[in-house]
Amino acid sequence: MNGTTITKALTVALAGFGGLIGASAAAAAVSEAPTVAYVRDGVIYSHDGTREVRLTEDEVNARPRFSPDGRRLAYLHNDTVWVMHADGSGKRQVSDRTAGGPSWSPDGRWIAYAALSCTGGPGVYRVSAEGGESAVLFPASCRDQALPEVAYITDTAVEDPAPTLADRLRTDDAVAWSPDGTQIAFRGGECESIADNCLSIGTVATGRERAIDVYGGGGNGTSGFGVVPAWRADGKKVAWTTYTTDGTAVGVTEADATGANRHRVGAADDREMVYAGARTGLLTAAHQGHSWVTKVDLATGKRTPLVRGSQPTVLR
Repeated sequence: MNGTTITKALTVALAGFGGLIGASAAAAAVSEAPTVAYVRDGVIYSHDGTREVRLTEDEVNARPRFSPDGRRLAYLHNDTVWVMHADGSGKRQVSDRTAGGPSWSPDGRWIAYAALSCTGGPGVYRVSAEGGESAVLFPASCRDQALPEVAYITDTAVEDPAPTLADRLRTDDAVAWSPDGTQIAFRGGECESIADNCLSIGTVATGRERAIDVYGGGGNGTSGFGVVPAWRADGKKVAWTTYTTDGTAVGVTEADATGANRHRVGAADDREMVYAGARTGLLTAAHQGHSWVTKVDLATGKRTPLVRGSQPTVLR
């Protein structure tokens, strides 16, 4: 075998070896991807890093949330709260009230959701994960009042201009139960008596509320909103989606659970972040002209698009 032949043989071998390394690296990256559920075109899917599974048949679903043990998902179906097994089986309604995005209690026994309260504004309710009568959590003044009649959304058939991203998020009433079970973060609250929009954290046992984000009042003249809160697993951090009319794009804000040390994370138009670890977030981001579930390293800012969709929830 002459020198030229040996050189060609080595080149081919090294190329093949490099291909194997590349394939192994890609497989490792896939295997490290978290199991997520998300929404695309009104359908809920799950993805374990290797394959996508369609979980709902119709296109009227939103805001999936994994139960603490990962065996079930709470979600909105036609704007009411439902539960299904993580494989998409066993679908059943647990509340017939028009609701905002649900959240599980840490023990998996209860589901919190937002709905019309006795004051005529948004409130937070609790219902058993098995279904049954709902109970008011916030505002506390409604706890000893009769539950409002169930209200339903009707189709007005009025053709409005296509809503902007900010328009779609402005009244999103998704709630988030704290990891220790003592608090719930939600849009609105008592702060709306002095503010145009606000985000509150309420104590479940007492009904006491405190605002962590205020717009258009309460000493804050900036118009905007804060919605779709999420807790870090240790309960020390909260993230939520924010928007202000001063020209700042929709984005994700993170702060201590007290509301202190707030700062923006991610990029413009990022939204709906949930925590996949102490330094990892999963959020909805713009990618290739669509919404993509994207993993973000909160320390370095590194971004990894995972799958086309939005409203992610992660199996921890």
